[in-house]
Amino acid sequence: MFALPAAIVFIYGRSCTIVFFIFRRPHMLSTLLYPPSRPDTERLRTAVGGKTVLLTGASFGIGEALAGKLAAAGARLLLVARSADKLAEVQTRLTAAGAQAEYFAADLRDAAQCEAVVRWTEENGGADILVLNAGHSIRRGLWQSLDRFHDVERCMSLNFYAPARLTLALLPELARRGGGIVAVSAVNARFPAAPGWAAYQASKTALTQWFGSIAPEAAARGVSVGVALLPLVRTRMIEPTAAYRRAPAMTPQAAADVLAGLIVSRRSRWQPWWLGIAAAAAAVFRRPLLWLAAKGGGK
Repeated sequence: MFALPAAIVFIYGRSCTIVFFIFRRPHMLSTLLYPPSRPDTERLRTAVGGKTVLLTGASFGIGEALAGKLAAAGARLLLVARSADKLAEVQTRLTAAGAQAEYFAADLRDAAQCEAVVRWTEENGGADILVLNAGHSIRRGLWQSLDRFHDVERCMSLNFYAPARLTLALLPELARRGGGIVAVSAVNARFPAAPGWAAYQASKTALTQWFGSIAPEAAARGVSVGVALLPLVRTRMIEPTAAYRRAPAMTPQAAADVLAGLIVSRRSRWQPWWLGIAAAAAAVFRRPLLWLAAKGGGK
């Protein structure tokens, strides 16, 4: 008579213990949320070997990790980022290992510099694959932003305008080569609007929708378009936010594996396994979540 209730209590107690144990250990939680997703080495070699990859945001974090992975698979790399010194370091390391790599320092928020990247790419023989990894994140509340419209401009320029500009300029050559595009977005694009993230969330949502819209038309001409909805990644971009220091996060190497996987599979999207559940829950509990976020003032 009491067997079923007792079993339920036992299972519930054990479940709570397991959940508590996991949440007390951020590394275990990160492993649960972001299980390894490494592409097959031979398939990656087939996908990129002997091909030219234009990679933006190549000097640090995800881009640096991906550059090493693609170089090891035999790709020729055209590296773009703002920091010439760091790009030179990355190039030196890659070429010392036998890879082919060139670099071009540019601030992609500037339209003229985007055009310079396009010309440089063409002068270097064009690209088979375009990886749009450069990005800018900002978290700032409304009342701290009244004199900071440049936050909106910076986010939109780097996170949306630059990827769109480069894509439109390079698409004809990509179509001739049957190439591919991988654009880096964020899980924020699937969540309801959140206080404090107006500029960043707007830019990543625009990126996601734009590339989702052009994907069928590009595919009709032989160009794959994939968007990676990445979660929190442990890079220098999140270092200024104290709340993220102990939060579960994906490593740059794991994020690079995701992007490499999209190149190989030519799929239209990657997202963490839990994103659909989390987005649905956020929609259901939107009001209390917005209230809590607003109480924090977007700080």
